[in-house]
Parts: sequence; structure tokens; C-alpha cells
Amino acid sequence: MRKSLTVFLTTMAGLVLSAPNVDAAELYVGSFNNDSVLRFDSKTGEFIDTFITEGSGGLDGPVALTFSPNDNNLYIISFLSRNVLRYDGQTGVFLDEFIPTESGNLFFPQDLVFGPDTNLYLSNTGADSINQYDGVTGEFLEEFIPNPNDTTLVNAPFGVRFGPDGKFYFSSTFTNSLLSFDPTTSTLTTLATIEEPGAFPGGITFGPDGNLYVANFGGNSISRYNFETEKIEPFVLSIDSPVQPLFGPDGNLYVSSNSTGKGITVAGSVFRFDGQTGEIIDEFIPAGTGGLDGAGWLAFSEDSVSTPEPSVSLFSSGVLLGLGLLGQKRRQKNVP
Repeated sequence: MRKSLTVFLTTMAGLVLSAPNVDAAELYVGSFNNDSVLRFDSKTGEFIDTFITEGSGGLDGPVALTFSPNDNNLYIISFLSRNVLRYDGQTGVFLDEFIPTESGNLFFPQDLVFGPDTNLYLSNTGADSINQYDGVTGEFLEEFIPNPNDTTLVNAPFGVRFGPDGKFYFSSTFTNSLLSFDPTTSTLTTLATIEEPGAFPGGITFGPDGNLYVANFGGNSISRYNFETEKIEPFVLSIDSPVQPLFGPDGNLYVSSNSTGKGITVAGSVFRFDGQTGEIIDEFIPAGTGGLDGAGWLAFSEDSVSTPEPSVSLFSSGVLLGLGLLGQKRRQKNVP
């Protein structure tokens, strides 16, 4: 039974991943509307198979995905059930519920990333905090960044990443800003604020140049934070409702696009941009390919990515605060 994804302008979107270095292999794309993850050839964009079948393990609205450095398995936030599920990284077979809803009081989580310490960090978007979990057992450790109770500073943390400097970086959707957190000093700093009202920054990723890239779902663009100038600058000037930016093994930028949050339910697609200029190359995975329905978070397989990043995310979800793409799926049998 097909489920439609309804996204509200007050919701957010999510997706993504990272991995080691080697040759191009496979690109994984979350298909939010039919609760699955599809696998594509990362060189050609050709559909390979449905890696995680519909609803496997209770998957309900997949957003962020990432491979673990601990066991090479695939970890996925199930947005509508508010938990983290683990799947075999080779076969896609469901293994277990790694983080249950009640662990750390998950409230509309969006993105996750394994840190330098191999623990798992998760944006608890609805609670305005960042949680830390044991990367092997899934045990809740602490609120890595507690809710500051200041909505002018942090309001709906979304995309998360560790930088090469060991600091933790994240986007704050409703303040239109990028922030950093220094774990050694517990210092929280606003790096930059995107001037365009309603830009709704979401998914983030580090590029081969060491700079930080952010998808502006509401602004229909990709911005780059330049660490040398300490300023936000435009990179991709026009892309409809970008969800997740992710650099591929070829050095180019791959971005999932889904305008569902703006009133029309669509299957979404994945575009490829020149990694140095930001110019569009092609629609790498056209809408509907392989049954793609609600394109969201992206992840390159462990042995395909050359950019050093553990994971990121951004895609749809239910009614919440967030970035215009967090979508609410409707089941025909119980939602009008």
C-alpha cells in the first residue's frame, strides 16, 4: 500500500553517511515513503537492488544512515518510530534495535554520526539537544550538548559532523545558523548565520577542501562555510529543496532533492554537481528509479568514499520543527 509523504513548512528533512577511501562502489539512498533503502552504482547511477526491504525490522520513515567503524553495519534512524535500527552492512538483513525510543528520550531525531572515539552522536532535533551513545552497545551515555534553553542560539539541531579539528559541527534549522562545539572546553560557538530568512539549513558535510557545506532546504541552495574567511558563501545557487549534500569518491557533490515539503508529494531525485565549481553535472538518479519514493538521506558504501566523513543526514519527518522537509507519512488505513 503506497504511503504518501506530507511535509510541512515547519518540519525538517534528513540523510547521509560517510566512509573510508578506495574505489567507487555503491550509493545508498533512503526511500522515505515506502520505508526502504535502495542501492545504486556510484559511477553510473544504475539501480542495483532494494538493499533494505519495505518496513524491515519496523523501519518507519528512514532518515539518516551511516556505516559504523566498529562493525561495518548500517545504522538508520527510523524517524516515525523514533529509534535507531541496525542492519547487516553486507546483506541488508535486520539485526536489532540499536537505540530504542526511550533511550535518551528521543524526540524526532534526524542525523547521526560516529565520532573519533567511535561513539555514536545523534541530533535529538525535537529536544534541541545532541545525544551521545556507546558506539558498540548503544547505551545512552549523556546529552553531549544539552538543550541550552535559548531558542536564539539552538533551535532544532539538524545535520551533525565531526570536523578534522576534532570539534563537533551542526546546523540549527530555525536560527538559520551553523555552530561548533569544542569537547575539550565545552564551548559552543555560532560560526555563521545564513542571512536569507527561511533558509532552513539542514544536512551538512565536509568537502575535500576542508570546508563545511550545508543544504538550505527553504532557500533552494547549498552554502559553503569557508574556514579561512570565516564566512558563509554560495556554492550551488539553485536546487529545489535540497535534503542531503554528500561528496562522492569522484570528488563531486551529490545532493538529494525533494520538494514534498512545499506542498506537492514527489518521488525526489539525486543530482550531481561539480565539486569545485558547484555547477550542475546531471540528474544522477532520476525520480522513481528503482522505486525511489521520497528521496532522502544518502550514504556511500564503506569502501567507496574518499572524503573523510562519518555520516550526516537530512530528510523528512512528521509534524515538528524542522526544516521544511521533515515529513509526515500518512497510512491510508488510519490517516484521512
